[in-house]
Amino acid sequence: MLKSMTGFGRCEIASEDRKITIEMKAVNHRYCDISIKTPKKLNFFEAGIRNVLKQYVGRGKIDIYITYEDYTENKACVKYNEEIAREYFENLQKMSKDFNIENDIRVSALSRYPEVFTLEEQTIDENELWSLVEEAVKGAASRFVETRVAEGENLKKDIFGKLDGMLSIVDYIETRSPEIVTEYRNKLMVKVNELLGDTKIDESVLATEVTIFADKICVDEETVRLRSHIMNMKSTLDESENIGRKLDFIAQEMNREANTILSKANDLAVSNKAIDLKTEIEKIREQIQNIE
Repeated sequence: MLKSMTGFGRCEIASEDRKITIEMKAVNHRYCDISIKTPKKLNFFEAGIRNVLKQYVGRGKIDIYITYEDYTENKACVKYNEEIAREYFENLQKMSKDFNIENDIRVSALSRYPEVFTLEEQTIDENELWSLVEEAVKGAASRFVETRVAEGENLKKDIFGKLDGMLSIVDYIETRSPEIVTEYRNKLMVKVNELLGDTKIDESVLATEVTIFADKICVDEETVRLRSHIMNMKSTLDESENIGRKLDFIAQEMNREANTILSKANDLAVSNKAIDLKTEIEKIREQIQNIE
């Protein structure tokens, strides 16, 4: 299905201890350019995030914004250092014996000695954290693709309408071209009669002149190729994805044929129609820049 390069997606995933919010947006770009803005704690997931996004995005400048809230940051576990406590206790006993004083040490007093109890932050389970990040990335990317597809369908309808209009112009040019030759022959006959009066002119000379003129303004090849390019673009628009570059190439070829028709035109009506063709092709090329 046709996809626009512009889009937006957002997803929020929360667990008991953490919440991850991902927003992504994209604009036109010749290649796939992904920029990720993430908290430092999630930096080591950047390569994985890019690999996931490549399954959803082929072209465009994509900006990813990740917000991470960790509710376990203020939680810590208490660690009892038995070896240190034992050393304190043994040294206090030795001190009591050395100085012959009562050993009144209690557990509450011993626990207040340095390093007997320490606070340690809880370790992060990377696999659990990545599963949340991956789920959020896929959720945002899916919504992102949905907006791209919806916009792509609108672009497709607009381009199809312009292509149908171009076919009508081509029909007119093909109908008008023989009329131009006939009008030229009639004008030439009138001019010859005005100049020569009753003097007869060799019909072969007149026919040669008309033939040279007809060959000069003939755009049959150009209209046939242009019609072929239009139909090719229509069929390409029905292809699945990554068709932007192909469409742009077809539009260039269409513009080349329109330029040739305009340069050969020896008729105001055909010239105006050729200009209309170029205008519509330019509008199509602008729309194609939005297609992935």
